[in-house]
Amino acid sequence: MKKLRNTFISATLALASSITAHADTNLSEQVVKTPGNVATSAPTQAAPTNSALAAIEALPDWFPKVLGGQFNGVYQNVPGFHNPYQGPNSFATNDGKGRDFTHTYGLYLGSQLAPTLQAYLDLELFRGNGISNGTGLGGFVNGDVIRAGSSDLPKTPYVARLFLRYFLPLSPETEKVDRAMDQLAGSQPVSRWEVKAGKIAAVDDFDLNRYANNNRTQFLNYDFLYNTAWDYAADTRGYSYGVVTALVQPRWRLAFGAYMEPNTGNGANFDFIDMRELGYNLELTWKPNDAGTVVRLLSYFNESRMGSYNAALVQGRATSTVPDLLTVEKQGGTKYGFGLNFEQPLADEGETGIFGRLGWNDGGHESWAYVESDRHASLGVQVNGVHWGRKEDCFGLAYGVNGLSAQHKDYLAAGGIGILLGDGKLNYGPEHAFEAYYRVQASRYIQVSPDFQYIQHPGYNRDRGPVEVYGLRARLNF
Repeated sequence: MKKLRNTFISATLALASSITAHADTNLSEQVVKTPGNVATSAPTQAAPTNSALAAIEALPDWFPKVLGGQFNGVYQNVPGFHNPYQGPNSFATNDGKGRDFTHTYGLYLGSQLAPTLQAYLDLELFRGNGISNGTGLGGFVNGDVIRAGSSDLPKTPYVARLFLRYFLPLSPETEKVDRAMDQLAGSQPVSRWEVKAGKIAAVDDFDLNRYANNNRTQFLNYDFLYNTAWDYAADTRGYSYGVVTALVQPRWRLAFGAYMEPNTGNGANFDFIDMRELGYNLELTWKPNDAGTVVRLLSYFNESRMGSYNAALVQGRATSTVPDLLTVEKQGGTKYGFGLNFEQPLADEGETGIFGRLGWNDGGHESWAYVESDRHASLGVQVNGVHWGRKEDCFGLAYGVNGLSAQHKDYLAAGGIGILLGDGKLNYGPEHAFEAYYRVQASRYIQVSPDFQYIQHPGYNRDRGPVEVYGLRARLNF
């Protein structure tokens, strides 16, 4: 399998440039699903030559097609802030400069293996570290940052997704779908049963939101990408091996997914034969009216080698040492939680609207794969630039609050270290985050977005902060 995968990757990379040169780019005003499956408008591209059309038509349906590519660069600057003390995982400016630049590259391919069976391959490369190496906050300030942690991931190309998608039609009615990342152009039944399996990301199918789901085009802070109280199964890059199945109807969607958990907190490796390291998600999506209202109800249950906060505290008191989750015997831990997510279009064909999320988990065992947050609430708005003569531009404002369970607070207050947090002590306060961005469609393929964030009680600590983050994002996509 590994040899086949490497052969497929090599072949697609070698052919990517030639396919791109001959690809059908006459996709007038297409609807594109971004990495967070958020529909956005893409501009009309140049018409292909007759020779290009002939070359495309001559290719068999199963031949891999380039669905898109992108570059995403994020520069952020954090001025000095109140910082009377710090621990191993405190939010701190790198080398006292408080500046960092991350850049991510992606190439996305798809293949129509059969009328209802598709295959997808996503290749990515990430460079940079992020302010404070991605640690010290409940909701980190740059959604592109890969928190390598102890896994010490190399900055080399990697396979982000490699999966099959199958759907079974349940109605004769179909809807058009256009070329996009992880989406071949064509049509699909309005009512269907579908299955995805392989290397995938849980956030591609759960907790979606039209206005707050994509750090490449919308908000940068983790608070406004997904529900931070949802500790979804993933490696440190955000991907896992799993299967998701969904029953899709015009007014509702019911989805269930099972994914492998990494064998260490915020880790990069999986134990493929251990069925006690899995994360399960169940979500109902409901569209109650014709006004575009969408409500999502999410539940999840995780089982892995998570340590108990209370067990670490008891051990620390018994030995007169700082509690340490790494030294606690881990026979297997569980975590469960719930989330509520809504989006409400207001105007401009849905490009102006509001959104919000609520989240809760039991908080008894350590945060394992996403962020250190046990409670979450957020609310925001997106406004389309048509009101000031810039239809392709977009402006967003959002406010979010994260909190911790009592056990989690006590563990950090006693000096414990988590996967992302650890000031050495804690004067607890909920972490508040405000973010504003303006996305400028600078040209057909380029977007530029100034961004500002303000964070109170970074790492849930009233003794530190507030923190101001000034950012600039540039995106090139085709």
